Amino acid sequence: MERTVKLRVKVDHATYSALKEVEREYREILEDAVDYGLRNSTTSFTRIKAGVYRVEREKHKDLPSHYIYTACEDASERLDSFKKLKRRGRAYTDRPSVRRVTVHLDDHLWRFSLDEISIATKGGKVRVSPTFHKLFWRYYNGGWRIAGEARFRLAKGNVVELFIVFKKEEPKPYEPKGFTPVDLNEGSASVLVDGRPILLETNIKKITLGYEYRRKRVQSGRSTEDRDVRRRLKRLREKYRKADIRRKLARLIVKEAFESRSAIVLEDLPKRVPEHMIKDVKDPQLRLRIYRSAFSSTKNAIIEKAREFGVPVVLVSPSYTSSTCPVHGSRIVYRPDGGAAPRVGVCEKGGERWHRDVVALYNLRRRAGDVSPVPLGSKESHDPPAVGLGRWLRAKSLRLIVSELKMIEMKA
Repeated sequence: MERTVKLRVKVDHATYSALKEVEREYREILEDAVDYGLRNSTTSFTRIKAGVYRVEREKHKDLPSHYIYTACEDASERLDSFKKLKRRGRAYTDRPSVRRVTVHLDDHLWRFSLDEISIATKGGKVRVSPTFHKLFWRYYNGGWRIAGEARFRLAKGNVVELFIVFKKEEPKPYEPKGFTPVDLNEGSASVLVDGRPILLETNIKKITLGYEYRRKRVQSGRSTEDRDVRRRLKRLREKYRKADIRRKLARLIVKEAFESRSAIVLEDLPKRVPEHMIKDVKDPQLRLRIYRSAFSSTKNAIIEKAREFGVPVVLVSPSYTSSTCPVHGSRIVYRPDGGAAPRVGVCEKGGERWHRDVVALYNLRRRAGDVSPVPLGSKESHDPPAVGLGRWLRAKSLRLIVSELKMIEMKA
């Protein structure tokens, strides 16, 4: 298990020039290594290194030899990634291109201390003294160890971006005492906490459409080749906002499961799930929203955070979780309510009313092996409490949210 932390540090001109020289020669080696791998149809680091090392050592005599090793590792990773993309039909070029370079370092090329970080160059070692931020200290003081490998990338203004890798042994998953089912949707995530369903609003739909409208305004009547257009588009931060929501949602859910010693139950979504979901959708706006909802990314964020805490994760079939009554096993009929997707339906056999995000939770829990009784006639089964994005983002735990909801109901 590993995490990467980025540190930015402004250096003097001499240090920047020395690292720039390393970057230039590293790029040359990387390009030669990629060419060798393509010519010989190999992604093996060992074969690439054996094929290019002697020639590159002659060409770059003053460069520390381990940069050749790390460049070959970099080339191997790029070729392997390109090969997988090509196999899936998602490669848009005939060969991988080396555009932006991040220089890989092994334990012979850099040394870390809290006072300074030294990096080997052609003229000897250069030293940089970064300012460590809160995220760095969280990992440094949280039982993580700094790995032997690192990376650096050069930015404008004599700025060096250092990528420090932290590693930690994965804890063994505990034996769960219960289940915490989670149903992921476009605008919310529903969770069952102590048998009580709650909806955590994520506002992904609003974020997606908001940024799409902003893109259209920026691009209106102008070419994307325009420098000002590219600069303004680059400043849009849709990806980062959504990633932040996913990380915080994952932490909140995993923390609840960890404290209750339960297993998280998720739908086993297929690969490339957006493509499957939009296959028969004609509305272009709905297609856009589904494609950018990133269901799999949210699922993977929860699984990754669960692995960090040793929380077991159970993946179950997603088929008919929102359209089957967990009590009678019969179909739930969703009658039109004026919206694009009706949220409340009625069981054909028993007549119970179900909210589609709540019924999915009970079905997920049942498929995981929990046969606890399902509450009948509960108001929450068709009208679950919704918690706004701004409220749960600042919450310390889901249990506190549930306690607050109970207090509000008692006062009402």
